[in-house]
Amino acid sequence: MQPHPVKVFGSGMRRLEALLYRDRHDAGVLHAAVGVVTGVAAGAALGSTSAATYLAVAGRALNGAATDVGAALVTGDLELARSLLPALVGRDPDGLDEKEIARAAVESVAENTVDAVVGPALWAAAAGAPGALGYRAVNTLDAMVGSRCARYRRYGWASARVDDAAGYLPARVTAGLVAVVRPRTAGVVLQAVRKDAHLHPSPNAGVAEAAFAGALGLRLGGANRYGGATELRPTLGSGRPPETSDIARAARLSRDVTLALAGVLLLAGTRGGDR
Repeated sequence: MQPHPVKVFGSGMRRLEALLYRDRHDAGVLHAAVGVVTGVAAGAALGSTSAATYLAVAGRALNGAATDVGAALVTGDLELARSLLPALVGRDPDGLDEKEIARAAVESVAENTVDAVVGPALWAAAAGAPGALGYRAVNTLDAMVGSRCARYRRYGWASARVDDAAGYLPARVTAGLVAVVRPRTAGVVLQAVRKDAHLHPSPNAGVAEAAFAGALGLRLGGANRYGGATELRPTLGSGRPPETSDIARAARLSRDVTLALAGVLLLAGTRGGDR
């Protein structure tokens, strides 16, 4: 079986990091530039927007990973759930109880609905295959070096900022689609985004997580551990803490957002073709 192109890209960028790494902004800028150019060039070489979108959009993998974590929790196997969690989130899974695992999974589904579904689809619609794979490259770079740990505080700065810019509109489109597919909670969704999203350290993840919290009647945020350091994330939403059953609800919401986005893009393409 051939490895997925995103994994190949990640392996290549790890080798580049080994060559370029310095605890400096300029080294990180070069790393980010090479990664973005590689993604855009790969899309141009591929030449097919549909093929690039297929490679860049990972909604099925996202929902599958979340479902696996939820299934492990249903059976009471916390160790299995902890071992599966890194496929969804970058935080340390050791010692997390059932509710903290559930919160991590729901937050990841919300954030990755932007990163793995809405973002690449919108960039594909706007800029074809180069846009789709360029966005996926940007998002992968952020996942690899964009954290604020000591090693990447300077080196990963450029990758993180480019990802913030590329995901700004997709995050807000995601929040709007959440309100559309859950019309009964639309007011709560918009209130949560308006009141809480800006408190999150990410200008985009906060929007998506606040929207999901409002739609699902949950309260997200809390203490997260990354590489041994603890970050206290702000409260998003005013509902109850997530439970195991909410992982499946979040996955369904993500699928509904995906279907709504597909419908919007299909309608826009049809109208554009009629002109």
